[in-house]
Amino acid sequence: MGKDLKGRECGKGICQRKDGKYSARYCAKDGSRREKHFDTLPEARNWLADSQYEDRHNTAVLATDVTVDGWFEYWMENLICGLAPNTRRNYRERYVQNIQPVIGSMLMSDVKPMHCKVVLNRMESGYAGSTIKQTYITMGTVFRAAVSNDIIPKHPMDGVRYTKPVRAVSDIHFLTVDEQGKFLEAAKRSHNYRQYALLLETGLRTSEMIGLTWDSINWKNHTLTVSKTLEYRHQTHIWRAEPPKTFHSYHTIPLTDKAYQILKDCYDERDSRKESETLSNGLEYMDRMTGETKYLFMKDLVFINFRTGEPTKNSSYDTHLYKLCDEAGIGRFCMHALRHTYATRAIEAGMQPKVLQKLLGHASIKTTMDRYVHVTDDAMTQAVRQFESKRAI
Repeated sequence: MGKDLKGRECGKGICQRKDGKYSARYCAKDGSRREKHFDTLPEARNWLADSQYEDRHNTAVLATDVTVDGWFEYWMENLICGLAPNTRRNYRERYVQNIQPVIGSMLMSDVKPMHCKVVLNRMESGYAGSTIKQTYITMGTVFRAAVSNDIIPKHPMDGVRYTKPVRAVSDIHFLTVDEQGKFLEAAKRSHNYRQYALLLETGLRTSEMIGLTWDSINWKNHTLTVSKTLEYRHQTHIWRAEPPKTFHSYHTIPLTDKAYQILKDCYDERDSRKESETLSNGLEYMDRMTGETKYLFMKDLVFINFRTGEPTKNSSYDTHLYKLCDEAGIGRFCMHALRHTYATRAIEAGMQPKVLQKLLGHASIKTTMDRYVHVTDDAMTQAVRQFESKRAI
């Protein structure tokens, strides 16, 4: 019986190494020793049981003729079919644009670290560090699944790293109190003021705000429920309704008085707005919580473009934001910066981080604090003054 680092039994053929990984090994019928290393004990036990069964019953098949293209399609269709549509789309986009041109036609068994490094090196001059990181993650995840399913004996990305820096958290834009005031003053003269103000009052993602329908609002309880999103797909030129980003993204937000009034004003004016033929469509999407098929009826959308009578595309909001920033005399930012700003104002107002995590729909509080909460210079000065005034000596 092997043991872990704390002396506990792991089971026959399994032990924990000094680096924390679990080693599983057995002697095959042909006399050779088979061994693999895993991050968790259950993974090691499962591999050991499956491998020994295959060895006893001669069921192991080595897919020596599987190409990277073939494995990627199998992986997409059978192994990660339950992931969020956005995640699957991002995997495919990075594969088709960056990975496939270099190694797609190669046999899985022929791929070496140098081939994986070429994929990343070719992206250095034309892609942001964050996109290179996404490609690195995609490639690594695809090959890791191949190793765990015994398609290949060794991960071909061992030792492969990307070098282009990813944008630091400190580079992510948010508005100071002064900038927020200037921006809202300029935004009051625009037709999108209510959308911008609502994001600053609720922290919604842009796609959640665009996909907001009247049935999402509980007028009696002053709450808003996030249960779907809406995005325009430029490659296919269609609107696409989808479930929220993750299970945790399904959440209900208590509305501030200002947020409630914004939505009430929109509701009172709904019969006088211009509506295009596009709004007669019903978009099908899957409810990830129940597995049921549901529909987003576009005529029920809270926000539509006053000129076209259609929903406003994400990119159009960003373009309009730039004009408002120039008018307000502040640095340009994108729509997602309003979500960052909401989170920062909430913490500055004394909101508990766990509460903010729920309001933002995050699975992890680390995401909330590391990615969305920023400390302004004014907040640091105020905190020091508060510390100074409360000192006993």
